[in-house]
Amino acid sequence: MDMRIAPGRLSGTVEAIASKSEAHRLLICAAFADGVTDIDCNTTSQDIDATAECLRSLGARVTRTKKGFRVVPVDASTPARGALLDCGESGSTMRFLLPVVAALGCEASLTGHGRLPQRPLSPLYEVLADHGCELGPQGTVPLPVGGKLAAGRFEIAGNVSSQYVSGLLMAAPLTGDACEVFVTEPVESLPYIDITCAALSEFGVSVDRAKHAEDGKGGLLFKVPAGSRYRTPGRVRVGGDWSNAAFWLAAGALSEKGVTVENIDMRSTQGDRAILGALALLGARVERGATSVTVRPDALKGCRLDVSSCPDLVPPLAAVAACAEGTTAIVGAARLRIKESDRLQTVSDAVNALGGRVTQTEDGLVIEGATALSGGQVDAANDHRIAMMSAVLATRCEGPSSIRGAQCVAKSYPAFFDDFAALGGGCAEL
Repeated sequence: MDMRIAPGRLSGTVEAIASKSEAHRLLICAAFADGVTDIDCNTTSQDIDATAECLRSLGARVTRTKKGFRVVPVDASTPARGALLDCGESGSTMRFLLPVVAALGCEASLTGHGRLPQRPLSPLYEVLADHGCELGPQGTVPLPVGGKLAAGRFEIAGNVSSQYVSGLLMAAPLTGDACEVFVTEPVESLPYIDITCAALSEFGVSVDRAKHAEDGKGGLLFKVPAGSRYRTPGRVRVGGDWSNAAFWLAAGALSEKGVTVENIDMRSTQGDRAILGALALLGARVERGATSVTVRPDALKGCRLDVSSCPDLVPPLAAVAACAEGTTAIVGAARLRIKESDRLQTVSDAVNALGGRVTQTEDGLVIEGATALSGGQVDAANDHRIAMMSAVLATRCEGPSSIRGAQCVAKSYPAFFDDFAALGGGCAEL
C-alpha cells in the first residue's frame, strides 16, 4: 500500500494505543501463571498478535475479549512439544521466547519473516548454549531449540539488546531454581528491563537489582530467587504506548495549535516517555496532565540528544529536528542499524527524500534544520517507524508526498492512518 500525504499540519486529540512493550511481557507472564488472567489491552498489532500466537502454539489458550485478552495458561510441566513458533517480524517475540522455550525444555522451533532471521541473536545465543541448550545455527529458520536451560548465573553485555536480558528474566521462574543475570556496563535501554521487572512483579515474581562489579567489570546484577512462580493477579492492564504516542507529540511540535495524547501514564516505566524532555530541549511547549500530555509549537532550535536509553525515539525526533533552526546532533543510536531496517540509514534517506538535510555518523545523525521542505517520495523500507515519521514530516512539506509500503505500520499501529486523518491529516491510498 502506498499513501499520498498532503501538506497541512495536524491538531486535536488522540488516544494512545496499548503499549506493545508491556503487552508482550504481560502475555508471556500470563501464559505460565497459576490461573486465568484477563489483560485489558485497548488495541493490538501484528507484533502483539505474533506473541499471542506463539503462546498458543506452546499450549496456552489466548482469546480476544471486548477489553483485551483472556489467557488460560500452559501447563508448564507438560508444554506442547515440538511446536513451531512463528514470531512474524517481531524481534521482541523471538528474543523473549527463545530463553522461555529453552527453560521449558520442549524442543520447539522458532521462525520469523522479513529482516528478523538476519537480526543477530548474539550474545544471547552463546549464553543459552553455555547453559545446556542445543540450538541450530544462527540465521537458520526455523531455529530449533533443544536441551533444557539450566538455572544459575548468566552474564551478558548490556550494550547490545535489553531484550536478551528481559528474555532471561522471564525464563528464570520456569527453571525451578535461583537465577542471576549479570549485565555488564554500559547498560543501555535500561527502562525496557524495568518494564520487564514491573511485569514480573505483577505476577508475583520479585527481581532484586543492584550495582555489581567483578573481574574489573561493572554492571547490574539481577537476582530471581529460587521458588519463584508466576501467580496470576486475575486482571492486569496494558498502559498507553509512549513509543507510538511520540509521533503525535512530535506532530504537535510541528503544528500550529498542538496535539494532545490521552490514556498515557506520566509515571510509566517506559523509556520513551523521554520524548517529553527531548521535545522540550528542541523548544516545543510541553503541558502535562494526569493522564494526558499536550505538545504545542514554539521556537524550535537544534540541540544535542543522547538516545542511548530510548533509540526508538530517533524517527519522531528527526522529524522535529528537520524543521528546527540550526543543527541537531543525535548520538547513542548505533543499535538502530539492526532494527527492522538499518534505521540510521532509512531515517536519513526518508528525511532527505522530503527535502531535509541529514548525514550519518558512527552512532547517530546530524540534522540541519530547514525553513522549508519540498516533499517527495519515501520508501518505508518495511519499517513501521519510518512510515509514521515520514507521514508526520510530510505535513510540513510545501508539496504532496508519498510513502511506498506504508502498510508496514500494522506491525505496531494498524490504525495509524485513521488517527492521522482524525487529526486533520490529508492522506489517501494510491
